[in-house]
Amino acid sequence: MQNRFDRSSSASETSFDQGLQKLIRRLSHNLERDDLVQKTANELREQLQVDRVALYYFYREWEGRVTFEALSDTKYSIYGETGPDECFNGEYAEQYLKGRVRAISDIDTEPIAECHRSFLKGMQVRANLVVPILVPLQDESNQQVRLWGLLVAHHCQSPKDWREIDVQTMQQGAKTLSTSSVIVNIDRRKTALLED
Repeated sequence: MQNRFDRSSSASETSFDQGLQKLIRRLSHNLERDDLVQKTANELREQLQVDRVALYYFYREWEGRVTFEALSDTKYSIYGETGPDECFNGEYAEQYLKGRVRAISDIDTEPIAECHRSFLKGMQVRANLVVPILVPLQDESNQQVRLWGLLVAHHCQSPKDWREIDVQTMQQGAKTLSTSSVIVNIDRRKTALLED
């Protein structure tokens, strides 16, 4: 009887240890990802000299929230914001999925939808630069991508004329995130879980 208990206990301990190791690996990867995203946002904000750089992460198809931000002042925080559904729909998502970059120097004079202008004003935005973060769906030979998120630069104090180098800098930041193995692997695991 004692021998059976020892084997059962040993199997339970092994299973527990494996589960614990898996959890530790997952937490470690998440911390790596978070560190990379935050460092990227901080560097972009400094290089662009803007009030805010934020990551709008899509946790479901065309539904997301601001999960990271780098700020010139805490009064510009929009952490956790989800955005208006009526302004960001499948049509806009498809454009970003195709690589669209959107640069608005002054939201007061730009011809944009009124719900978009109102949404941006509610976040104190005067100038807006948005680039997509496109993550490969399978392996590098597969050309299909998923819109993982939007990398957004906001200047809140005044209009800002975006230069080509600003756009390229943001695109490079998005590429850094979209090609990071820790982000790609976490995204693939999440996608596989959602499909099951």
